[in-house]
Amino acid sequence: MKNNYLYSIKGLPIFGGIFEIDAKIKLIEDLEKKTLDPDFWKSSEKAKAILQELNQQKKWVNDYNKLTAHLSDLQTLFDLAKEEEDVQSFQEIRLEIPTLIQQAEELELRKMLGGPDDRKNAIMTIKPGAGGTESQDWAEMLLRMYLRWLEKKGFKTEIIDYQPGEQAGIKEAAIEIVGDYAYGYCKAEIGVHRLVRISPFDANARRHTSFAAVSVIPEVEESSEIRINPNELKIDVFRASGAGGQHVNRTESAVRITHIPTGIVVTCQAERSQIKNRATAMKYLLAKLAAKQREEEEKKNAEFEAQKSDIAWGNQIRSYVFTPYTMVKDLRTGVETSNVQAVMDGDLDQFVTAFLLGKKRVKGQKDEDDE
Repeated sequence: MKNNYLYSIKGLPIFGGIFEIDAKIKLIEDLEKKTLDPDFWKSSEKAKAILQELNQQKKWVNDYNKLTAHLSDLQTLFDLAKEEEDVQSFQEIRLEIPTLIQQAEELELRKMLGGPDDRKNAIMTIKPGAGGTESQDWAEMLLRMYLRWLEKKGFKTEIIDYQPGEQAGIKEAAIEIVGDYAYGYCKAEIGVHRLVRISPFDANARRHTSFAAVSVIPEVEESSEIRINPNELKIDVFRASGAGGQHVNRTESAVRITHIPTGIVVTCQAERSQIKNRATAMKYLLAKLAAKQREEEEKKNAEFEAQKSDIAWGNQIRSYVFTPYTMVKDLRTGVETSNVQAVMDGDLDQFVTAFLLGKKRVKGQKDEDDE
């Protein structure tokens, strides 16, 4: 995905080849025919799935058409500018090229996100690892980073669980993420994240290494095959507490559900209503049970195995170095940047894009030991 799209109007057919636009148009036609079947609404769940697929494919084709129209407009402007030697127009084209590349990469990413769960909403959980208060503080820093990234991506988020640490940071936090391809994008962040910095909690100002784990699971429809026996649940109600603000409340409304056969525990304290918290917690539990079932069926699937790694040295997917130099490096792809502050403010697309598109690190490039 580079500037080869941009140099000529002849590049337009390249888009079609890469994005298989003809196949998508044919799929839309087939789906529309299904909606005209007199028996279409006999199964509301099946009809809903078909309509959802139809709307998503139409949106994709519409975005593709906008992209090619944008390219065509730039090509026309380029031809005119070349003929008239219009320097100002050339400058306008130059400024538009990064936007066009970004739009093309977004489409390519969505084409790559073809997994059965990629289009679903997601639940992200952040847990500190080895390092005590240091790692709890690091986990909260990651929470802030992801909320900013998700906001930039246009996803709707809600913190459904927030368990503060004793001195600082968090013991655990869970975010519900709603939007098209939420799971597809967020799955790129599954794994252990490592921080190296001068500790704000160390009176001797020594360097510390901290770890936190990020797991992401797709939400599961209530109509799924996963069934929960109410007799196998232990439900506790307690008073929410935490740092305040929009993510917690201080009423007897927080809900903790324990699934006795598996030992899975979920908590929700996002709402002031116990009923709403219980419903969200059940949805969270359903997603966790589905993920566990998939783990058992696909034990070799690295995407899910990453969530089971120890939250410690040797298992990290990305390193964030604040001192003695500044660098964030993804150890899976080799993508790195020295602009640590931008990353912590939610600039994650460079890492996510490289991972999802399968970009590999430079051959022979070594992981750097920051210790």
